[in-house]
This record gives sequence, structure tokens and C-alpha cells, in this order.
Amino acid sequence: MVGRAGLQVRMIGAQAGEPRGVVAGDEQTARRVPADEPDGGASTVSRVAIVTDSVSDMPPDVAASYGIVVVPLIVSFGSESYRPNVTMTTDEFWARMTAPDAPFPTTAACSAGDFLAVFDAAFEGGAESVVCVTVSDQLSATLKAAQIARDMRPDREIHVVDSRSASAGEGMLAQIGSRLAAEGRSGAEIAAILEDRKRDIDLYVALDTLEYLKRGGRISGARAAIGTVLSIKPIITVIDGVVENAGQVRSRAKARERVLELLTARPLERATVLHSTNADVEEFHARFLERSGLDPSLVDRLTIGASVGPHLGPGCVGAVILYKR
Repeated sequence: MVGRAGLQVRMIGAQAGEPRGVVAGDEQTARRVPADEPDGGASTVSRVAIVTDSVSDMPPDVAASYGIVVVPLIVSFGSESYRPNVTMTTDEFWARMTAPDAPFPTTAACSAGDFLAVFDAAFEGGAESVVCVTVSDQLSATLKAAQIARDMRPDREIHVVDSRSASAGEGMLAQIGSRLAAEGRSGAEIAAILEDRKRDIDLYVALDTLEYLKRGGRISGARAAIGTVLSIKPIITVIDGVVENAGQVRSRAKARERVLELLTARPLERATVLHSTNADVEEFHARFLERSGLDPSLVDRLTIGASVGPHLGPGCVGAVILYKR
């Protein structure tokens, strides 16, 4: 889903003992979240640093509230390259993506050096261990980069977890890790729990067009052309870390109804509604709340960002869900 090159980033280190939730390379100041907030952080300082990458689509304010560091991939429009939520916001990405004269964007993975800088800064800031949650290794070389960085610090406790997912599926796992860290769990305990709970995460998204899958090389031009003529709206999911076809119907309304059916087939613990631009997400969100029976405080909503957006395009909507045990 994402590219396989790297970029250099600069991690702004925290003062000893202070968790930081930042996009690596950003000067953003994190806030501590009171323990009584719905998704609240710790009342004591965690000694486990939680790291993820920008394929998680985690907004900077959310990352800050959880004390999570986000290592950005790179997105390029022709010869111009940007780091998501560092040198290009999500809104700026979609404005550029949908501009009539915009070249098709490409994405590239983080480098081992990017992760190494973040890991070192975490330890310098007082962390005793690091848990790094990455996009599926079937979709990007980002996991391999994190593993190389881990192996360059054999004397440090660094756990790298393959989310086997992307977008908020990856981000949700990192948020679970942050909550566990706030409870005082060790890095090894957190990594083991995340390896177990990632089996409970699922994702379904209805796309508005096959065009962006075609441009990204996911389907043939002939198949995309036939799909356009027939007004086919594909539904995608991620199975064992690989993007798979979960169905296709012949109207936007039917596609969204099918996605809602798939998302609410089993009892849920929490969810995140996903959408790109021009997606009419308000109605979908309301219908999902009604069908899922979840308390609204357990359903987040986010805009798909620059690391994932080039592969899905405008007009898509869906959700990431965490099944209840």
C-alpha cells in the first residue's frame, strides 16, 4: 500500500520522565491527559514509550493526548516531497490530491535512521523500553526499517509489533499500547498483549472509484474501466496484513449499506470511522452508531491521511473496529 524508500526526520526529545506525543520532526508540545478523560492517559509517568508510523493516520492532537510518537513516511507530488502532519497537513494533502493539475502522489517508507533517532530520543527522555507498532509488513518496508533500528540497539529493550493492518487499525493498536503503559505494564507485557489483540481488529472501507487502485497498480486499467462503466463500488478489507476485496456493488448507497452490515456483524468494543474528502461521512457515522449500539464516546472519527489517501482516493468511507471479547 505504501512505498519503500526513506526520509530523514528529526525527533524532538522530551525532558527526562516526560512522555511526548509528537510527529517526529515537529515542534509540537504534547499535553498530559487527565486519568478521568474517556481515553485518558496516565496519572503517573509511563516508562514505556509508544511509537507508530504515519500510516496509522493518527492526527497530531490525538498522538499528543496518548503520548505516542508518530514517525512520518513521505508523500511526493512529482518532485515535491512532504512529511505527513509535519510539512503537509491532511487538509493540504487532500486539496493538492484533488487539484485538477496535481500529479499522482506516491509514498515512501520510513528509514531505519528515522526510527533509530526516535528510539534514542525516547531512551534519552527517560524511557526504559519502547514498543513500536507499524503498518503491516505486507504493505510497506516500514516494519523492516523499525526492526533494523531495533537491532542496532541490542542493549536496549525495543519491541516491534507488526499491526497486520493499516490506518486506524494500526493506530488503534498503538492507543491500546498507550493505555497499557499508563497502567504500568512493562514493554514486554504490552507487546505480548498487542500481538494477541491485533486479531480482534478489522477494517472495511467502501471506495468511490477504482481509479486510485488502478493508478497504484492494484488492479488493471481494463478492470478499472469496466468498473467505472458499471458504476461498481469496491469494498476493501485487510486480511493477514494484505488488502483484499470484501465485495463490490453497483451504487454508493448499496456499498455503504454492505459496509455497515460487515462492521456490525459481531459485538464491538470500540471503533473509528474513517473517511476521505467528499465522503458525506456524517450520515454514515450516525448510522454506524445506531447499528453498532456503541456509546458515542467509544467511536472516534478521523480523516484518512497522506500516507494512505493516495491509494484510496476521495469519497471513501468505512471504519476500523475492535471486536469485544
